[in-house]
Amino acid sequence: MKIVVIGAVAAGTSAAAKARRNSEDAEITVYEKDRFISYSGCGMPYFIGGEVESADELTPRDSAFFKSKYNVDVKILHEVLSIHPKEKCLQIKNLLTGEVFDDSYDKLIIATGASPSIPPIKGTDRENVFVLRNINDMNKIKAFIDKNSPKSAAIIGTGFIGLEVCENLKKLGMEVSLIEKLPQVTPGLDIDMAVYVKDEIRKNGVEVYLDARVEEIGENSVILSDKTAIKADMTLIAAGVRPNTSLAKAAGVELGAFGGIKVNSKMQTNIADIYACGDCIEQFHLVTEKTVYRPLGSTANKTGRIAGDAATGGALEFRGILGTGIFKIFGMTVAQTGLSEREARENGYDVQVCHNIKPNKPDYMGGKEMVIKAVADKRDGRLLGVQIVGYEGVDKRIDVFATAITYKAKAEDLFHLDLAYAPPFSTTKDPVMYTGMILDNAISNGRPLIAPDELDELINSGEPYVLIDARAASQYEKAHIDSARNIPHSALRKAADELDKDVVAVTYCNKGVTGNAAQNILLNKGFKNVFNLSGGHKHYSKLHVKK
Repeated sequence: MKIVVIGAVAAGTSAAAKARRNSEDAEITVYEKDRFISYSGCGMPYFIGGEVESADELTPRDSAFFKSKYNVDVKILHEVLSIHPKEKCLQIKNLLTGEVFDDSYDKLIIATGASPSIPPIKGTDRENVFVLRNINDMNKIKAFIDKNSPKSAAIIGTGFIGLEVCENLKKLGMEVSLIEKLPQVTPGLDIDMAVYVKDEIRKNGVEVYLDARVEEIGENSVILSDKTAIKADMTLIAAGVRPNTSLAKAAGVELGAFGGIKVNSKMQTNIADIYACGDCIEQFHLVTEKTVYRPLGSTANKTGRIAGDAATGGALEFRGILGTGIFKIFGMTVAQTGLSEREARENGYDVQVCHNIKPNKPDYMGGKEMVIKAVADKRDGRLLGVQIVGYEGVDKRIDVFATAITYKAKAEDLFHLDLAYAPPFSTTKDPVMYTGMILDNAISNGRPLIAPDELDELINSGEPYVLIDARAASQYEKAHIDSARNIPHSALRKAADELDKDVVAVTYCNKGVTGNAAQNILLNKGFKNVFNLSGGHKHYSKLHVKK
């Protein structure tokens, strides 16, 4: 059997390696139009910033490696020009010699990846304007920096790559500006979590321009649509990617709603004996059971392995994704999995949201707070998604949440997880468990939460309500919500007898725990509608900082 793979980065090489593991008899050839193969694209920002000392560390494997270890022929600088499914052949161009020739296949695996999206902005063709998608892009950026010693940089887009490069350019001593067309950074997060990321970025001396559109990129500046000029000796465009599907489309391979190749669970396309994998395909979301386009290196490797297995008669099937991602920006770690609140509502879920602010380990062991936003379905308590911002232990928690969502855990299940505990690693009730307790209390135990934006709606509605600040008087005097009445938790039992039990009552403390205790007192005393402010005053005030 003759297997041909188009593309030799994460998905293509994974497909070829798995196909060889399944079959010693197959003839396996991989065509790659670039010079570099099987590289660690996620490490590129850290080479630019000097944390990774040698580019060789990101490109440890070459054609000789795959021939020696897997008996796979990887032909670099060979571009596949066309696919002819009826004849089961390809037209290929040797980019070194210019020779054009044909090759045949029994099974074809398309792993053509994705390309950067370039907005229609004047000046994107300048020599000081870059994208970062492959090793060639990385080397161009590094060479420009080494030669020109730029003092300032602008980054258009605030996704993973944009923020990782931002940190690394700042480490090099540049004055960095971030430009985002949305009203928040990190478009994948909900805005009430993105504000923490924005503040961390600004705290580290980076200018952030939101609701901003670039009109032109100049020699040493970026001009916004409102004519604001931003200093920029170099500019990085990090506005997302689009799947490379022109080759597949021309051959009659069906595309999906997001422009990626449509595949089934075995990575099969609509054409017999043609498979696809990696960043050129659309994926299946485990929660919504709908197709999405979420190109990630982890998914590319996974789908490549499945394609190679399927092409050689294996039984592996793709089970879907949650869009789990994590990145570091200065001292902060940002992670997410499953649906955001926005996505959950767009998909018709009746959601319960909580904001849990807890240290990753006890204060006496140097614990640092993380903010966990969790989204669950009110109807059955199923966990739908989680976002976390923090400084330590975020990676551990997001992986637990991703596992829980994968196996359709409910909020109540999180408390019952037998998680590892010792003071150097966690608190006795881990933040994961505490998140489950908060959600379950709200969904099943009659302890509803109110989000900051919902509280604002109540305050502005004109309806009667009582807002109780259950903290100590000294905390209240330092800062509080304008219409709040200070009734410390210790005094609430007595003071409650003087309150109207029929109006909506909202309690809050600093982070939510004492607010919940105050909520319990009022409910036990017969108050009909009592809400606890999600995330407490700390989270509320974060969203109401006057700029």
